[in-house]
Amino acid sequence: METFQVHILAADHTFYEGPCESLTIPTSDGEQCILAHHSSMIAAIQPGTMRYRTPGQESRLAAVSQGMVKVEQNEVLVLVDSAERPEDIDAARARREADEAKEALLQQRSRQEHRVAQATLARALNRLRVKSSYSHMEH
Repeated sequence: METFQVHILAADHTFYEGPCESLTIPTSDGEQCILAHHSSMIAAIQPGTMRYRTPGQESRLAAVSQGMVKVEQNEVLVLVDSAERPEDIDAARARREADEAKEALLQQRSRQEHRVAQATLARALNRLRVKSSYSHMEH
């Protein structure tokens, strides 16, 4: 299978750089699958599950937050606030974050706090969803 170069960068680290056979990202228009020689595009990434396959490997999952993707001349740049492998996600911490965010939503002290709590809840629930998908794949 033909490959393309991908650079997946989170705010605080390089998640993956190298050859890739396929990349599926969550966008505002649904999942977008990118293969070698994909047409040029720029799209917004929504929090969700990103799947990518490197040569000779099985597809891998990652929980990603909002960001953007740019495809140009068989090179893909993914910029996200966070990207986490399922094995790196602490399910207990994510559940705590979800519970705290739900509590903050019930309090609704201000619009800004409400938006922050909603974003935190969405991120925590997404992390748990990716962790759960990964756990089921392992068995």
